[in-house]
Amino acid sequence: MTPFQNLSTISLCFAQALAIAPATAQQPPPGGQINLVVGFAPGGSADLIARIVGNRLADKTGRRVVVENKPGAGGNLAARAVVQAAPDGATLLVTTAALSINETLYRAKTFSVEQLRAVAIVATTPEVFAVNPATPARSLPAFVRDFKGKDINFGTAGVGTGSHIAGEFFFKETAKVEAKHVPFRGGPEATTALLGGHLSMVVSSLSGFAEQVASGQLRGLAVAAPARVAVIKDVPTFAEAGYPGFTSFSWVGFFAPAATPSAELARLNRDIDDIAREPAIRERLVALGFDPLNGAQSEAEAYMKKEVDQWRARVRALDISVE
Repeated sequence: MTPFQNLSTISLCFAQALAIAPATAQQPPPGGQINLVVGFAPGGSADLIARIVGNRLADKTGRRVVVENKPGAGGNLAARAVVQAAPDGATLLVTTAALSINETLYRAKTFSVEQLRAVAIVATTPEVFAVNPATPARSLPAFVRDFKGKDINFGTAGVGTGSHIAGEFFFKETAKVEAKHVPFRGGPEATTALLGGHLSMVVSSLSGFAEQVASGQLRGLAVAAPARVAVIKDVPTFAEAGYPGFTSFSWVGFFAPAATPSAELARLNRDIDDIAREPAIRERLVALGFDPLNGAQSEAEAYMKKEVDQWRARVRALDISVE
């Protein structure tokens, strides 16, 4: 059975994850409460992973774990709240690649990523370029050729997201063709527009529409990963499609205020990393279109620095910003 042959399994996982706060609130546990502040609304990738990991973190530590959704400003509201929290390991930010993008994208956000320390990056998910199955082009080069000189538009969830910047960068800097970005409130709205014939293409992280691509509801033209992804094994990489060197990922990670003691950061990393290595957790993440990622706290910080540098280069190359 493939990860998408029984979507009710994923729905059940999500329902179980949503029960985290009530399930862990029965008795005041030792060590106080851990607050996971999520930069996005319930149901998104950061929220889901916060709840999956948080549920096990409560079991592992014996502490109450509460997920607080604080959406707004592309994840900046939640990040600012954690920057201002006590650096005692009790308040963690759970966010995505938006944190590394926003460092350059937003002109005035009143905080810097330097005020946060990466605790653990637990999962990555590549961007996927997909079209309506009725589109004649069956490959990315064919799509670019067929639409060159014509009106190309691509939809993503929001402005300034990894999907938006990846799409803009590919068309402008890699394929050297004009393409208009059309933002939507979320991935489902963009997919509906694509299937309705109102868009040329949708760009999304794999976790955003893995099931639709895997089932053939959408035709994946390329995945921005160095190797093919098991859940959409028929979709070639950009390198295979003739565009070597183009990769683009989102991710979900846990962050703490910068002044948090190193010993506490290391302890949190060990707990979260152990959870991310559990076979059942890895299976859930893979089914949702993620590649589980493990490593020490120092590796998480190095990963974050690399991400900030990469997204800074792309944002500046495209000359885009948000007030």
